[in-house]
Amino acid sequence: MDDLRLTLQTLAPDDRRDLAQFMQWQRRRAAGRQDLRLLELLLHPKEYDSEVLIKKLYPDEPNPVAYYALRKRLFKQLTDFLLLRQRQHDATAATSVRGHLTLAQYLFDAGVPRLAWNMLRKAEKVALDAEQYEPLNAVYNVQIQYAHSPHAEPLDAIIERRHRNKKAADEEERAGIADALLRQRLRQARLHGRGAVPVDELVRNVLTEYDLQEAFARSPSLLTRLLSIARHAMLVRGDFANFAPFIERCYRLMERRHGFAPAHRGHQLRLLYMLAHALYRARRFQESVAYLEQGLAVLAAAPSRQFAEVGPRFTFLLAANYAFLNRNRDSIKLLDGALKAKPALLPADQLTARLQLTFHYFAEGNFHKANQTIISLDRTDHWLEQNLGLEWLLNHNIGELLIQLELGNPDVALTRLRAIERRLHEQFPAQPATADAPAVAPGGPYHAVVRYLELVREIIDDPAVATTPAFAQRVATMPAFLSQEKEDLQIISFFAWLRARVLGRPYYEVLLQVAGG
Repeated sequence: MDDLRLTLQTLAPDDRRDLAQFMQWQRRRAAGRQDLRLLELLLHPKEYDSEVLIKKLYPDEPNPVAYYALRKRLFKQLTDFLLLRQRQHDATAATSVRGHLTLAQYLFDAGVPRLAWNMLRKAEKVALDAEQYEPLNAVYNVQIQYAHSPHAEPLDAIIERRHRNKKAADEEERAGIADALLRQRLRQARLHGRGAVPVDELVRNVLTEYDLQEAFARSPSLLTRLLSIARHAMLVRGDFANFAPFIERCYRLMERRHGFAPAHRGHQLRLLYMLAHALYRARRFQESVAYLEQGLAVLAAAPSRQFAEVGPRFTFLLAANYAFLNRNRDSIKLLDGALKAKPALLPADQLTARLQLTFHYFAEGNFHKANQTIISLDRTDHWLEQNLGLEWLLNHNIGELLIQLELGNPDVALTRLRAIERRLHEQFPAQPATADAPAVAPGGPYHAVVRYLELVREIIDDPAVATTPAFAQRVATMPAFLSQEKEDLQIISFFAWLRARVLGRPYYEVLLQVAGG
């Protein structure tokens, strides 16, 4: 996709209008503007390639050189517009600190040191309250620069505060580096499936390397970083039954000890999302919804654009919880609304919403709608695996397989089943036992999926086999992890489909029973 078009498509209708007016104001020309024409074409619902755009802009004589120069000009205008809009709408503490600091420097240059020092003190207070360590360091540096002023505070006191701030800033930076490093190292596990890396050892090594073992609950920002590190490990290991109470205690302790000022909204939202997701994975759905509603209330109180990227994540998780609270139609309404909202969801969020919507349509028994939705993803298996990971791909492919089976297309379902089996056998081949290691079953960490597919294959070959006592016994003895609290609820939904076939009962009814334990 055209990156410039993608960026423009993220703008809300009001912002698109304001951008066009901003461009007019910059150049003071009312009509005949090629940059405005390019903006209009890039915002058109239909996406045009470069060749078509050049022909539309220069119908008499195509001019690629002028076209690419025009794109550069439009990109600069968009950048200037967004910078101006951010200054107008960004109510974060960092922006306020930078504003006070800029004003202070201007006043020093203008020869008004008393008022300039008042601005520096205000900037320091705002930065301290919001734990904005980096801009606070800049404030202290300016205070040191003008410490000779008769309106200044004692230089020793300023230096002491600067050193204290540098220590806190360094700890937060180390937590940020550790968080990013763990994300990168765990990417292997996400791409190649569970069991790919020793997660606990990796987390311990990263925390030790960056001297973060004792850093805990000192500030909302640091707590967010550290819990993010722990959460990455949980996502691979799946032990949310133990993680949920831990993060809940941490959140309540921080809420009681420090509270969450408006400047901490971003950290509070991340903590609330991590907590709600952990509770969802631990099947504590009502509690998860309560924390999500608390997060949505925080979002509603924040400036409309400040945390726009967080909203979809809360919506997706709320829809997932509703499905397991017998509110599946509410889930569909939420996701439909998110997909139709303006500005449009980012591409990755659109894929997530559509795959999740497929699951909800399936639960309703609307298999044709589920099939249309999964087709609309329009991505190859290779793309999905490389960009979203093996487990995302498996969820997609098994869902597609079951939809085709329910639509009465057993041949298509069997083709998809064979493709999944082939992928798992190739990536995780069986290994005989050795002196140093036990035997590895076909599919390795996904052996349960291989077993599951074997049972589905029998249903494809003979649908009546599902009601036989022997088949029911084999389903009951599926690998134990499928029924444990730590298992992914998407996998639980696939198991529920198999159990519904055995029992001869509606799928959604069985799903609610299985998920409820």
